[in-house]
Amino acid sequence: MQKHFIPIRGFTLLELIIVVFILSLLVTIVAPRIIGRTDDARVAEAKVQIKNFETALKLFKIDNGFYPDTQQGLESLAERPATGRIPKNYRSGGYLEQKKIPPDPWGSPYLYISPGMHGDFDIMSYGADEKEGGESIDADIKSWDLQ
Repeated sequence: MQKHFIPIRGFTLLELIIVVFILSLLVTIVAPRIIGRTDDARVAEAKVQIKNFETALKLFKIDNGFYPDTQQGLESLAERPATGRIPKNYRSGGYLEQKKIPPDPWGSPYLYISPGMHGDFDIMSYGADEKEGGESIDADIKSWDLQ
């Protein structure tokens, strides 16, 4: 039985340079678009988390007849409050799947005020700059603006 070998040809230096050039060109064009999307994703994540808090707070009120006050904070959705008005029908395991209050996408705590100035409660993230006000990704994300 005779074996036939197929010769394997390597790449020339010119072909490798062309491939590297094309890849670097693609990275130059595509990378800024992908990097800009992370900021948009963080804003969207903050909005979703605020909506989840709103839902959990409404369930808390259905069970207990009131919303947690500012001092009890959003933490009352994860653990039964020990101060202020104590809920009598607190749900075993709390009102959030994670059993903890996540920080906003930039690592800062959400602000919770109850009673709020714009409704029964207000929830807010200061955005990327972690300061009140701002524009674009630095803009505050407010529960009352998500309606």
